Amino acid sequence: MKNFNAMPKVLIYIVKKIMWVFLFYNTDFNENRAHVHVGKKGTAELCKIWLEPTVEVDKKGDLNESQLKEILGLVELYREQLMAQWKLFKEGKQVKTIKIKK
Repeated sequence: MKNFNAMPKVLIYIVKKIMWVFLFYNTDFNENRAHVHVGKKGTAELCKIWLEPTVEVDKKGDLNESQLKEILGLVELYREQLMAQWKLFKEGKQVKTIKIKK
């Protein structure tokens, strides 16, 4: 299980009783292509989604097809905000957590 506290959270999306956490790994600083990792409490292997040039899955992680479809929709919906967070992260600035509850 990943330690969510050791990584900058960029988006927390709560729907029903599920809390999806979108974050960057600290080692992502060395990668040039913008992406985000996604999981929920209890997730052993996070999903990795590229944000550019288009939104696409790099690694499915522990997500099933239904969850993956939901996450891709959320990434598309919040892509602009995630890209802004990526830019702050790459500039060494503080990332702010966006919290959304549906």
